Amino acid sequence: MRNLILLAIVFFGLVLAGLSVGCSGGTAGSGILEGNVTIGPICPVEQPGNPCPVPCEMYQARKVLIYDSNGTKLIAEVDINCNGHYSIELKPSIYTVDINRDVFGHVSGVPQKIEISAGQTVELNIDIDTGIR
Repeated sequence: MRNLILLAIVFFGLVLAGLSVGCSGGTAGSGILEGNVTIGPICPVEQPGNPCPVPCEMYQARKVLIYDSNGTKLIAEVDINCNGHYSIELKPSIYTVDINRDVFGHVSGVPQKIEISAGQTVELNIDIDTGIR
């Protein structure tokens, strides 16, 4: 009987410890910022429905930049994958989103202020016009 009581105490202690970890850690208090970056045109003459593929290196040369709400303190740099997608988990707050501009092309869609809320996803797409015509 004594072993059964001890086992029950240990079991409930583990359950309570698991609930405590689930409430205080992890991603429950954060949100997601994600989107797609488009770069183009890539070829001097693109035909409708048949665009030139964007080389992965063109995405890798760019970073999505996350600043504080004033746009003065850099919080994070986010890589863009070879399909043009990016994603980052952020604490609830207001941020200014931009992209590095040391590479050619006219950027539209940023800088932009966004608000991240816990458990929510914010989508922000960025377009880069290369100027190739």
